[in-house]
Amino acid sequence: MTDKTNLQPGRGENRRPGSFFGRRKGLKLRARKQRLIDNLLPELLLDLEKPAPENLTDLFIDKPKKLKFRVEIGFGGGEHLAEQSETNQDIGFIGIEPFINGMAKMLGEVDDRALQNLRLYDEDAALVLDWLPAETISRLDLLYPDPWPKKRQLKRRFVSPQNLDRIARVLVPGGEFRFASDISSYVNWTLIHCRNHPKFQWMAESADDWRNPWENWHRTRYEAKAIREGRAPAYLIFKKQ
Repeated sequence: MTDKTNLQPGRGENRRPGSFFGRRKGLKLRARKQRLIDNLLPELLLDLEKPAPENLTDLFIDKPKKLKFRVEIGFGGGEHLAEQSETNQDIGFIGIEPFINGMAKMLGEVDDRALQNLRLYDEDAALVLDWLPAETISRLDLLYPDPWPKKRQLKRRFVSPQNLDRIARVLVPGGEFRFASDISSYVNWTLIHCRNHPKFQWMAESADDWRNPWENWHRTRYEAKAIREGRAPAYLIFKKQ
């Protein structure tokens, strides 16, 4: 059963086209994090009840022209997304994370770094992909998604023909879909699904291209834990044809 604590009125289970994530909330939030959820999140939360703007620059607090826009799905505690947002002020970022505790950590980063080129969403990423205008996103990152390893759970993996269609629709021509995971079965799953999709081409030319992190990569706590436990991450880049 989905924990609907902290869901906004009118938002929730009946709006999700798929269930690609697990629990919504972990430990009770400390006072500051709860204040950020209550006060800062509503300012940054995408309102999917309104039509998406034709120019995505209009989504962001800082109005200088954005040359590119990126989406990060499942940002966890926000380490990678916050670093990317802070070091790429000319890019508009959309971060999606249903886990309330992860969202609270990200809001702490936003508050501490005074990030203004970022919008957030706390439910199913498929809803955002359906909402965004076509061919507006230069890069979409799916980092360490829930692997749903059991056979009966495979249909809950975010990488699927339907979601690859969604990703392909919002990416600009030549845009990138980036996937990172330490679960080899999910890496192989993603390679097979993208190979079978007409819009995606794997960009690796040698083993180092998927064994080594991407340029300007910022390691997350989850990745550090995976490496400590002996699991080797893979970093895949697919270009939209």
